Amino acid sequence: MNDIILVKLGELVLKGLNRRRFEQKLQSNIRRRLEKIGEFKVYCLQSTIYVEGKDDSADMDAAMEILQKIFGIVSIVRAAACEKDKDAIVALAKEYLREDMLNAKSFKVESKRSDKAFPMTSIQLSQYVGGELAEAFPDTAVDVHNPELTVHIEVRDLAAYVHAAPVPGAGGMPVGSNGVALTLLSGGIDSPVSTYMIAKRGVRLIPVHFFSFPYTSQQALDKVVELAQKLTDYCGRMTIEVVPFTHIQEEMRDKVPEEYFTLVMRRFMMRIATRIAEANGASAIVTGENLGQVASQTMEAMASTQAVTDLPVLQPLIGMDKEEIITIARKIDTFDTSILPYEDCCTVFTPRHPRTHPKLSEVEAAEAALDIEGLVEEALAGIERIRVDHD
Repeated sequence: MNDIILVKLGELVLKGLNRRRFEQKLQSNIRRRLEKIGEFKVYCLQSTIYVEGKDDSADMDAAMEILQKIFGIVSIVRAAACEKDKDAIVALAKEYLREDMLNAKSFKVESKRSDKAFPMTSIQLSQYVGGELAEAFPDTAVDVHNPELTVHIEVRDLAAYVHAAPVPGAGGMPVGSNGVALTLLSGGIDSPVSTYMIAKRGVRLIPVHFFSFPYTSQQALDKVVELAQKLTDYCGRMTIEVVPFTHIQEEMRDKVPEEYFTLVMRRFMMRIATRIAEANGASAIVTGENLGQVASQTMEAMASTQAVTDLPVLQPLIGMDKEEIITIARKIDTFDTSILPYEDCCTVFTPRHPRTHPKLSEVEAAEAALDIEGLVEEALAGIERIRVDHD
């Protein structure tokens, strides 16, 4: 019995002449993710990617878990293959789904015949296999409307496949198929979620973290590294750009009116992020901003922040409710890490009464006393890089 995983593609099937490029990127991502758990053969036929273990060392159970977190996949099924013969299909269904049939109170058979040369229609094949299974498992009733178990049969190019219900995939587009962006990764709840959501659109991400030691602790940096590590399950391997931010914040504390402190800080972050993006071929900046959530996230405040960059600023959380964000954070396993009590640089020298509806000219005047270019160059020169992978 040939154990195999069938990977069903999502919106990739809607692509036109460049569809093959997206399929190849997804196959490459799958191979890279599976290489540490065994030898696998990965290939694509008829809008389905096949994953087969080359030998007994291939961990198919682990492969199923990994594939559920790879963007570009709408569903995954663990299946068994046999020759394209109706009686071989029945024999395989009886053996492969024996435990499922014994445990279910009712079942039906659904067939899909991609190979039109197969002599039976999909309905005829379902009826035939269903009748044979009903006879073999008399305690499991046939229910074509609301069955407890659905037996799936697919007659494809190379073989016939039998499987039970598919497992949902992560959806979206293959990471790396839609360019590169920089993501501002703090230690909070929002930025890991925004990173995940943009990666889901096929973007490869470079995380940037602003670190203000000793005002923020080593534990705060460790927390960000852990968040990035968790995100690699979806985003793939990444290198965190850790930017020293202490001197900039101290200069702002001494020379910038307190009410503008957060706005000027965010503008420095955007300037530095833009420079890092240019150096790495990134085409956009991703933030976890959410309209009206805090003082620096009003429309006027965000406009003054984004005025210092020519890059698009992607804000996937902009209109979301906080509970919606937390639900996603729990789903991707970042929430518990995000709420650890180690604060990032955004909490350093927080103004008591921040400006919420600033004019751009006011913010520019507030930062005029600073050596902006010198401070940016100093921060860029001090960047530390931390590579994170699935391990």
